[in-house]
Amino acid sequence: MFTNLLSLVIWTPIVAGLLVLTTGGDQRAPLARWLALAGSLAGFLVSLPLYTGFNDLNGGMQFEEMRPWIQALNINYHLGVDGISMLFIVLNSFTTLMVVLAGWEVIEKRVAQYMAAFLIMSGLINGSFASLDAMLFYVFFEAMLIPMYLIIGVWGGPRRVYASVKFFLYTLLGSLLMLVAFIYMYFHAGKTFEILAFHDMKIALSVQMLLFVAFFLSFAVKVPMWPVHTWLPDAHVEAPTGGSMVLAAITLKLGAYGFLRFALPILPDASRELAWVMVALSLVAVVYIGLVALVQSDMKKLVAYSSISHMGFVTLGMFMFLGTNMNQWAVEGALVQMVSHGFVSAAMFFCIGVMYDRLHSRNIADYGGVANKMPIFAAFMMLFGMANSGLPATSGFVGEFMVILGAVQVNFWYAALAATTLIFGAAYTLWMYKRVIFGDIGNSHVAEMKDVNKREFLVLAILAITVLGMGLYPQAFVSKMHLSVNDLIAHVAQSKL
Repeated sequence: MFTNLLSLVIWTPIVAGLLVLTTGGDQRAPLARWLALAGSLAGFLVSLPLYTGFNDLNGGMQFEEMRPWIQALNINYHLGVDGISMLFIVLNSFTTLMVVLAGWEVIEKRVAQYMAAFLIMSGLINGSFASLDAMLFYVFFEAMLIPMYLIIGVWGGPRRVYASVKFFLYTLLGSLLMLVAFIYMYFHAGKTFEILAFHDMKIALSVQMLLFVAFFLSFAVKVPMWPVHTWLPDAHVEAPTGGSMVLAAITLKLGAYGFLRFALPILPDASRELAWVMVALSLVAVVYIGLVALVQSDMKKLVAYSSISHMGFVTLGMFMFLGTNMNQWAVEGALVQMVSHGFVSAAMFFCIGVMYDRLHSRNIADYGGVANKMPIFAAFMMLFGMANSGLPATSGFVGEFMVILGAVQVNFWYAALAATTLIFGAAYTLWMYKRVIFGDIGNSHVAEMKDVNKREFLVLAILAITVLGMGLYPQAFVSKMHLSVNDLIAHVAQSKL
């Protein structure tokens, strides 16, 4: 039943995207939209058996596929997922469906190309999460930059070209060093690009440190960690709503996933030696970027900085070492936070997009009293704002609580600084909400705003169910990743010297 399931998950949205492109110009936009909806729904449905068919009692790779690709260099089309990567493939496929619905009426020009870019990117991102061959991973990892570059550059705001070029250069230059690291390990592992073979190599500490720096510069830009984060606010502000949703919900997670799949298991000794650097940079992101978010006047920029702060929580959890061991609470908390942030950030950017479609402004000062005209929308945005602040019973609380729990076991002050995100998160999110939603109607433009339509209500309702569902029953996610995290922790505990 599950033969070639991962290939289906990768190539279904890509083929659907190519079919959407064949619809031609905007005179056939309705056909392009319906084809895109069918393609994104098919992509999501074929990803569900990964979750339902996943064996919770096996922490290793499942649904594996192996075919020769470039035999002269021993490069293979090798796919497989564990309890970590599987969740992100399902999350990505779900987000793509939401993005197609989000852009249904909003995108009026080059509709086919817009929808196709998201579908193709969805397949490429799934390929990155499923790759067990380093060169295959690199190809998917780099190829996904192209559709995102086009999404920002073609459908973005006034400074879209600047933002798209900055996004492309930052991420491309960082990942070139990752390619150098892969080539070194290819020869060191006996001329193979198999990621699991890399996990078993013996590497001197000095070499591990250099390789860690190469991986760090690639994945830290993607997360993004402070101080290589400056591309993200520009990209978010200029990107269309769907671009911001995918950027925050999925592409940032690839950076954190890279640390878990490459840096930590391949270079455990260097990871332990440099853990203090990662913890320090993560805490700066949590505290300093949280303060930066407080002073933003643009709603999108505020949520973008919020994303950097929340992703600082993720990298913090990954590098919480107790002696030679990673802290299980912190690692699982980081993974839960990644999934939760996917739901919450997508919802926040969609909410901002709903208001922007009506008023064509993202400035907080241009709003006020929106609840008077859009009560249903205001209720949904309140839920997502609370989740962004880490309110218990929402998904935003679970991961942060687990990371803080793990941090307390390592160092009380790490936990105390990390916990400030619950204060700063509430401060910048609720202050924005108060100025935009509550009070008297701010101006005549707000007075003309209409509440959500059926399509917007559907997207908001689905996202609300995921945020509450994960907050009330996180075990549905933790049970899938638990043994894979155990395997990772046991692997990282072994020295590779």
